[in-house]
Amino acid sequence: MENKKLQVKQPKYQKIAADLASKIVEKKYLVGERIYARSSLASQYGVSAETARRAIAVLQDLEIVEATKGSGVMIKSYEKAAQFVHQFLEVQSIHQVQLEMLESIKRQRVELEVLQEVTDRLVSRTERFRSVNPFVPFQIEILENCPYISQNIGTINFWQNTMGTVVGIRRGEELILSPGPYATLQYMDIIYFIGNDECIERVQKFLYPV
Repeated sequence: MENKKLQVKQPKYQKIAADLASKIVEKKYLVGERIYARSSLASQYGVSAETARRAIAVLQDLEIVEATKGSGVMIKSYEKAAQFVHQFLEVQSIHQVQLEMLESIKRQRVELEVLQEVTDRLVSRTERFRSVNPFVPFQIEILENCPYISQNIGTINFWQNTMGTVVGIRRGEELILSPGPYATLQYMDIIYFIGNDECIERVQKFLYPV
């Protein structure tokens, strides 16, 4: 079954009740003043008389207004109107945050799916490429905690200790190809080397012993 986006809406009568309460808070309607009859209220908000009746019922239940037959609707409490508006806006705010969180989670899910797909393709292509070309170099950076800084490749017996062959060194904007045994390792160099799949772990342990 196709998933449809859930639409969350508040009842119209509740929104009308909150709007009327807001007008009381804004002193557009004063305590003791009588406001429109239900039919006029329905016409003003473009809703049915029943929807207008429910809006008034909400305000009456909260003791914000008093409605009597034949006498219309009288404003009863400014404080309770303010309290209702505050609660209504708070619920609206929380609801908005919830919607934004759900949208964010949905976007992250899509991004993760795309990232996973790209990663799978990259791994697949790398494995295929390595299977036909075993000389794709690995790389590792020389950091300040490497004990072999300023020492040359031959002196530290790089190949004997790692079974990896250094094929290049990047130093800043310069790339040194086939550096040979007399090339020294310097801080922030990028070392390119070739070897089997276990070679990268041996190089890591050799250059950065615990």
